[in-house]
Amino acid sequence: MTIENATPTEPAASASADGAALRALRILEAVATGVGPHRLGHIAAETGVSKPSVHRILAQLGEAGFVSADGFGRYAPGPRSYALAARLSGAHGVGAESILRQFQSDVDNTVHVGLRSGNQAVYVNKIEGNQPYRMASHVGMQLPLHSTAIGKAILAYLPASERAQLLAEVGMPARTPATLTDLDKLEANLAEVRDRGYAVDDEENEPTIRCVAAALLDRQGRPIGGLSISTVTFLVTSQDLLALTPRLAETAALLAPWYVAATPAHDRARR
Repeated sequence: MTIENATPTEPAASASADGAALRALRILEAVATGVGPHRLGHIAAETGVSKPSVHRILAQLGEAGFVSADGFGRYAPGPRSYALAARLSGAHGVGAESILRQFQSDVDNTVHVGLRSGNQAVYVNKIEGNQPYRMASHVGMQLPLHSTAIGKAILAYLPASERAQLLAEVGMPARTPATLTDLDKLEANLAEVRDRGYAVDDEENEPTIRCVAAALLDRQGRPIGGLSISTVTFLVTSQDLLALTPRLAETAALLAPWYVAATPAHDRARR
């Protein structure tokens, strides 16, 4: 009798857990579909889940880093969703991961991919270089846009009005003595980025760290992120690093379609 009484309750509990998991996945899918970020009501309508349940699940996904709230009642994929999407896009050998590993082998330094997430960028891939040091960066780390090479590569290709609004919202705090904190000087620097096709962070975000980055652009020329090479100033000269920029630009163009496919449209066509 004990076994018979216990049996019916176990599948019920399992079914409940499965239902909750599937609801969360449907909500995450709705957050990442189409042009966003999306309001709670839209997500509820797309998923058929009640608004209170959507709100609760979004809060849980937000705490875990899979969803980001923009502060205006709208929701977009969070850093962990970007990282997961990038891993999945390169999961079968001939993908972003294999391209990135070949690139790291060619340039022999640490390489990163960062994707835009609202008013910042987030590292979604990192492959360490072969030098006797390790970068403090990690997948999921958030990056300011005005002081990093990936960030400036993104800013350079945003429409001027969108860029101005973004910088007005987040400011341009000094990260090091080399950080560009004057808007006119930053705009002049971004014009150079567009002219030459890559951005430089010469100890602007961290002392002793020098990086170059090229934007990852979608078919409309909007930036979704950037590919960077990172070095330390006491081992790699500026000239040696800049010599790698043709390979950088070539690989960024090769990688972009993989990350466009893995990146929802809300940061490519914000409303």
